Amino acid sequence: MSVKEFMSENLITIEPETKIFDAVDLMKKHDIHRLPVLKGGKLVGLITEGTIQAALPSKATSLSVYEVNYLLNKTTVADVMIQDVKTIPPTAQLEDAIYLMRKNKIGVLPIVAGDQLVGIITNNDIFDAFLQISGYHEGGTRIQVKIAKDKTGVLAELAELLAKNEYSILTVIVDRAHGETIIEIQIQSQEPEKIRALVTGAGFTVASAELTKPFE
Repeated sequence: MSVKEFMSENLITIEPETKIFDAVDLMKKHDIHRLPVLKGGKLVGLITEGTIQAALPSKATSLSVYEVNYLLNKTTVADVMIQDVKTIPPTAQLEDAIYLMRKNKIGVLPIVAGDQLVGIITNNDIFDAFLQISGYHEGGTRIQVKIAKDKTGVLAELAELLAKNEYSILTVIVDRAHGETIIEIQIQSQEPEKIRALVTGAGFTVASAELTKPFE
């Protein structure tokens, strides 16, 4: 799945000349934690709650309240923004975004097509993407099948078995971690034990079969 499918497109942006206090007000107004900085329509930086906090005088400062306010009133977004901004194109895969964010220890990536900012993707967007891909909100039966000896066509065998018994597959995840293969299938059904019996009877090893629903 591409980054475009999960990015936020309704963006609130800011200019380099904007005062820090105005940037803070804009974040509070829209309940957001970072702002792309545009100049002439092009991305030139990124300002976050963290960069603003780092720019504020510490509590140990000897400056008076008047002096601190005077200093902050003169400080602009350009003075404190991140200039080396990591970006990604909208055609990139979601995994590419996750890799870049993990590699660079960042929680946001502006999405740039050519020289135009077209969106932004954050940790929360990726969390939402995972919930969607895993079928978290769909409910039904989730079954985990252990494959002792992986082979070509084993997933097709499982899919054919379920289809012949009129079970509709919602999502499929294949996990090959820890030296074994586990196929996790979410099925549009409220019959976990019946499905367990069906799959076991076909010669597969079922690790679990249970009803799923969003946690409350």
